[in-house]
Amino acid sequence: MTSFGALAYVRTRLSKLLRVRRLKTGHAGTLDPLATGVLILCTGKATKQIESLQLQTKEYTATLQLGATTPSYDLEHEVDQTYPTAHITRELIEQTLPKFVGAIEQVPPVFSACSVGGDRAYKLARRGEKVELKAKTIQIDELELTDFNPETMQMSIRVVCGKGTYIRSLARDIGEALGTGAHLTALCRTRVGDVRIEDCITLDDFPAWLEQQNIELS
Repeated sequence: MTSFGALAYVRTRLSKLLRVRRLKTGHAGTLDPLATGVLILCTGKATKQIESLQLQTKEYTATLQLGATTPSYDLEHEVDQTYPTAHITRELIEQTLPKFVGAIEQVPPVFSACSVGGDRAYKLARRGEKVELKAKTIQIDELELTDFNPETMQMSIRVVCGKGTYIRSLARDIGEALGTGAHLTALCRTRVGDVRIEDCITLDDFPAWLEQQNIELS
């Protein structure tokens, strides 16, 4: 499900409950379709907070598969190239990760919602058109290796970053810095600002939660 799809799911049920045809809604930062975790949805007057919420720092946990790349830098597409990994050790990874902390330049994935000439990059890429995106300055505050399996060549990281950071691109760049390739096999946004995943409700639980709310139009 896309972030827009999740928003539509919530908006439909809220509109039905409130018996309104139009309800102002929006989300404070897109999640990749294959990602899980915190997605802040705003309705009514709360939509005025969207811009400030998007500027909040975000925290992610991610799992990278070393030794292979995909066009989308995650599992949305199949592996397109493999690379050697025999030289990779935990020590090498821990020496490499600090290079990505601070203000760094990052090229977004071509399979992303970046605007290119008024169109979305992923739409152009899916049509087979060549897409060139420029590097953007992003901020990574923390980057921690939480696990590494030398047998499967999978590594897990925790990332605290600013607006506009693509963890898929970070995975690609980490792979290149390690002298191999890499793509995401799992991604979870665990925090947006002060809102943690423990504070959230799942989309499946939303209808039952909504029935217990006392909501009035103002």
